[in-house]
Amino acid sequence: MRFFYPEFLWLLLAIPLLAFLRGRKGRTAALEYSSGELVRSVARERPARAGRWLTMLRFGALALAILALARPQFGRGTTEIEASGIDMVLALDVSRSMEARDFRLGGQAVSRLDVAKSVVAKFIEGRPNDRIALVVFAGRPYLISPLTLDHDWLLQNLERVHLGLIEDGTAIGSGIAASVNRLRDQPSKSKIVILLTDGVNNAGKVSPEIAADAARTLGIKVYTIGAGSASGTVMVTVKDQFGNEQKVPAKVEIDEETLRKVANITDAEFYRATDTGSLRRIYSKIDQLEKTTVKLKKFENYRELFDWALVPCLMILGMEMVLSQTRYRRLP
Repeated sequence: MRFFYPEFLWLLLAIPLLAFLRGRKGRTAALEYSSGELVRSVARERPARAGRWLTMLRFGALALAILALARPQFGRGTTEIEASGIDMVLALDVSRSMEARDFRLGGQAVSRLDVAKSVVAKFIEGRPNDRIALVVFAGRPYLISPLTLDHDWLLQNLERVHLGLIEDGTAIGSGIAASVNRLRDQPSKSKIVILLTDGVNNAGKVSPEIAADAARTLGIKVYTIGAGSASGTVMVTVKDQFGNEQKVPAKVEIDEETLRKVANITDAEFYRATDTGSLRRIYSKIDQLEKTTVKLKKFENYRELFDWALVPCLMILGMEMVLSQTRYRRLP
């Protein structure tokens, strides 16, 4: 048994308040007298039972209407499903160097970021039972999606990732720290971070080693991937002071030593991806390494019960309207 919109139940607290305010205010006078002495004795009489019953009917109908708005539902059965006990964060470098077109996709030269997004999307599709978050980083980290099982929504957000999303730089340590922070309070059996970068830590306030130590303390593995055909000079696009784009050479160096150290500290692995095929194999290998399942009971096939409240509500309102216009009709 559950309520689909439980927030509406708070309105039930307003019913006693409305009843109190109505009792203090009283009803509008049906007749006016030149002197209160003429009806003073009547004022001392107890209220008619009819009036009390009609009021109770109105407030009862209001309570039932609120229950109907909250949409009560009843689960008609449970099923056991196998789900992953893994929570993971995919951390993706979006610094300008990721624009280097030294990877190929579909026979065409494409940027490192485009290939990374394509491979990560396939990885996400192959892990339907994992809660996955997405963090990107350049000069600082940025959360694209919190942990979620809604992978369609996650893939839509991944598609929107682009270069220039945040200020340039390569804050590897901050990227790890932000990813670890998304996992630290989760009760899952296994927690991992898969970080892809093509550079050297040159921004942020946290070093990769310190972030890795924090991850190890929290029982989080950090898999690291160095992406790029080779260290050296690549052509990237920049904008001049007039907003015009132009290609300029940029030096790219992958700090394999630090990435390997981060993986070793957290009892994970470091991988080197020099082309599209090797990047796909790396994510496939991680996919095979991090497999675990747990059995969960899931309620499903909920039956809507709002009509159980709505129908009596309409009946009571109809009864109140009929009684107020017939047997318990008041003077106008």
